[in-house]
Amino acid sequence: MRRSADGVVRAEADRDGIAGLAGVPGQRGGTVTIGVSLAVPDPWAAQIQDARAGYGDPLARAVATHVTLLPPTEVPAERLGAVGRQLADAARRHRPFRVLLRGSDSFRPVSPVVFVRLDEGARECRMLEASVRSGLLARELAFPYHPHVTVAQAVDEAVLDRAQREFRDFRADFTVPGFCLYRFGEDRVWRPELHLAFGAAEA
Repeated sequence: MRRSADGVVRAEADRDGIAGLAGVPGQRGGTVTIGVSLAVPDPWAAQIQDARAGYGDPLARAVATHVTLLPPTEVPAERLGAVGRQLADAARRHRPFRVLLRGSDSFRPVSPVVFVRLDEGARECRMLEASVRSGLLARELAFPYHPHVTVAQAVDEAVLDRAQREFRDFRADFTVPGFCLYRFGEDRVWRPELHLAFGAAEA
């Protein structure tokens, strides 16, 4: 962790922004750990989460199926209100967009992660990510931003191979209406803190 001049504490993260938090509690010394993401709706969200659990992914039930916009980042607890206002401003500047998830890929050998690709919506995700990761939430990333939906990580190579094979024909098509600020709990589970609809302050 490192604190910048603006007072925001930066968190190192992996590709998906989750696994690197194994030893980081949700609140420590007046800080909270937050993340920002787009939710994948059911039935696809449940399908992917169940698959992750079946692969033995230890994070399967700790985080909802999502596309990361801001990986885990620690901020002073007293700044949560200001962070929420900044995110609301970002949401107002964007509009709902279509996401088409299709097929599987992997970050191997750089990272042991298998994911579902965004065939459509990646450009909009990159624009939105740039809006979110700014101001109070400006931070460096361990890897270049690559929108994706994780289906397996923190498992052995044979299981990663299986996950990539089983999701090669996966397809999901939906409209994204907004995004969500999540908070990391003492029980190491991510829970929604604030839902933000595109074109509005809050939803």
